[in-house]
Parts: sequence; structure tokens; C-alpha cells
Amino acid sequence: MKHLLPKETWALLQQEPDALFIDVRMEIESLYVGRPPGVHNIPWYEYPDLTPDPAGFVAAVEREAAGNKSRPVILLCRSGKRTLDAGLALEAAGFTNLVNVLHGFEGDLDDSFRRSTLNGWRFDGLPWEQM
Repeated sequence: MKHLLPKETWALLQQEPDALFIDVRMEIESLYVGRPPGVHNIPWYEYPDLTPDPAGFVAAVEREAAGNKSRPVILLCRSGKRTLDAGLALEAAGFTNLVNVLHGFEGDLDDSFRRSTLNGWRFDGLPWEQM
């Protein structure tokens, strides 16, 4: 799995229009906090259980990728942590071209426990939308 900063990821998405861009956050996070345009939401875990279902996640990604395990798959979450486990599950299932977006959509916490102030997709001023 490669690890790219948000701006590097955006550049890759422009170069690889066939890349599958997946937001692994819960659907409510993706909708209300915001998300990059064109991203597919396939949660690593969902409310109320908040328990990962690696097999279910892999199956959903396989469907979205039409079974093409060499297709570039880019993974995004809030801070770049959930995507690590999601990426490992995809690697174990045979996916070969994975990218983890470092710092995720909202980035790391600052000293005041706020996100989007140090790094991340939104901090970098990349395109995003919100419900």
C-alpha cells in the first residue's frame, strides 16, 4: 500500500481517471462532515455496531471494482487511520494497487483537539462537498 498526501492523491486522481476512490467513513460522516466529489462511500464500519466487517468491506469493494483487483483503489477516512486496516484487508484479498490518503479528510487533532487546522484534504483546500 502506498501512502500519499492529499495533494499528491488529487494529482493521482487527475492522472488515473479509472481509480476507485473510496471513503471508508460511516455514511453519516461522509454526508454531513463533507467528502471529495466522486468518492464512493463503503464504510469500514457503520453505526450503531461500530465493528469492522472486513469480509463485507472487501466484498463491497470487489463489487465496485467489478472484480478488477489491479484497479487503483484510493482509501480515505477522517485522519488516515481506518484506511490502514481497510487497506490491509484489501491486500489480504489480493488487491495490488492501493493508496492510503495520509491525514485523511479532516486531518490530525491540533492542541485544542480540533481537526482541519494542521493537515488533511480540507486543510489543503482540495475540492469537497457537503450535504
